[in-house]
Amino acid sequence: MATVYLILGSNMGNRAELLNIAKNCLGEQAGVITRQSAIYESDPWGFTHETKFLNQVITTETSLPPQLLLETIKTIENNLGRVKGKERYTARTIDIDILFFDRLILASPALNIPHPEMQNRRFVLLPLAELAPNFVHPLLGLTICQMLANCGDKGGVTRL
Repeated sequence: MATVYLILGSNMGNRAELLNIAKNCLGEQAGVITRQSAIYESDPWGFTHETKFLNQVITTETSLPPQLLLETIKTIENNLGRVKGKERYTARTIDIDILFFDRLILASPALNIPHPEMQNRRFVLLPLAELAPNFVHPLLGLTICQMLANCGDKGGVTRL
């Protein structure tokens, strides 16, 4: 079994309900959810929108290999109304990203693990620091707390 850290986000529809539905789907289809951070409300990152995101990091124990986990995540996102447009950053009903998959390093056109932008996003690092403050990023050699201290992101993030 692999320990996987996922970040969930939503800024369309009933955000809290969509996070819960996504977690239920992940628990049924991807593996056992073992830990959950608090929920945070954050400004959109990379674009402007009138509705803030709700974000949460969860830890899952999974027997799925990374590519199959990604396919499962994409199916859950699609089933919850996620529409991929031409814009990279946009409003969405649900977004689920793989942050870490054990200490695996993977770079492919479809999937990069660890998530390549996490160190630049406070909305990721704050809830991740709740669950794994001393986890060392396998590429950067920094703990989550160190990455948070070095993060230049000034976007608003509030723990709910």
